[in-house]
Amino acid sequence: MEWYNEPPSWHEDGDRIVVRAGPETDCWRVTLHDFVADDAHFYHRTVEGDFTATVEVTGAYESQYDQAGLMVRDSEERWLKCGIEYVDGIQHASAVVTREFSDWSVVPLDDDPESVWIRVERTGPAVEVFFSRDGREFTMIRQAYLTETETLRVGPMAAAPRGDGFETIFENFDVE
Repeated sequence: MEWYNEPPSWHEDGDRIVVRAGPETDCWRVTLHDFVADDAHFYHRTVEGDFTATVEVTGAYESQYDQAGLMVRDSEERWLKCGIEYVDGIQHASAVVTREFSDWSVVPLDDDPESVWIRVERTGPAVEVFFSRDGREFTMIRQAYLTETETLRVGPMAAAPRGDGFETIFENFDVE
């Protein structure tokens, strides 16, 4: 695996990846906010064809828009990021699909779970995003067209658009 925008600090310990997201990092393209950011921390591997990627995420979210989860990336203009995003003091299951312009969908998680499992399933050009509080029962929050490109980069991502950054633990990242 390799980094796209390596974070200020990180380490691996078995199936755990501990990441300290740097401040003012994000991935976003134009929509509503009229800016482009492409400096989120993304630890990825290359995957061909259809796949299911899953990771357990535990974040010390504290500032507006702190985020951690999975990214599926084709290019600067075609990618998906999904996971937890901290908005107005509440964790949200979040998915951003970008095809030149970013869109955003969120589901508030008012119970503030300690950890959340994120799953992305790719079938042809389509992706589906799921979350789970227990790692067994998953709820779909998004289905979207992403790309017909055969080979994509997939892996954990974290960003801290505001604030001083935060720590996230990714566990049991797996791609089938």
